Amino acid sequence: MTTISVGGHTLTLLPEKAAFLSDSRTLLVADAHIGKAVSFRKLGVPVPHGTTTETLALLTTLVARLGVQRIVFLGDFLHSARSHAASTMDAAARWRSEHAALELTLVRGNHDDRAGDPPERLGITAVDEPLQLGGLALCHHPDTVAEGYVLAGHLHPCVRLAGRARDSLRLPCFWFGPQVGVLPAFGSFTGMHAVRPEPGDRVFGVADEQVLEVRQKRPT
Repeated sequence: MTTISVGGHTLTLLPEKAAFLSDSRTLLVADAHIGKAVSFRKLGVPVPHGTTTETLALLTTLVARLGVQRIVFLGDFLHSARSHAASTMDAAARWRSEHAALELTLVRGNHDDRAGDPPERLGITAVDEPLQLGGLALCHHPDTVAEGYVLAGHLHPCVRLAGRARDSLRLPCFWFGPQVGVLPAFGSFTGMHAVRPEPGDRVFGVADEQVLEVRQKRPT
């Protein structure tokens, strides 16, 4: 497994585009965007069905495999107010009932401001950023804070790899700077934004169920 030390903690980077703190059995998930597809369909945009089910099933897999006791969502758990559609919330409630012992915390993000907090039946504690966890400051926005090393989401980061024939490939990535680390978007129906790491930053791309460090070119 791929690990990195940040804020005095060992963070395991998962190919499922989440991160795990083994010392506290805590899974970190950024930008789940539950209900994004139904939000688009309510606007008349034809998009795939089943994305919420896919996202929740992936959470179930990680909880079972890693022995997760707590999930912290780093913002944007729900996509919009339209995400409160009955079918979406019923699916989330069924998932929650199957994992009743899990502690669930949401660090509010910009989409959560518009969507509102998750309904009470989901048993998710919503808090403002930063959420302190030892030497870590768990946030949604990737801004420096005084309380510790920031782990955040919001950007949906990806790294662009260039080929020899002017081809390029974009991979979702984890991006770690001196004071802030950014997780890729976890949701199955989210876009990506290419990032520009600074010298000394560490970037880990996700491809073929692997997390691999992408070596940055040295400035000339």
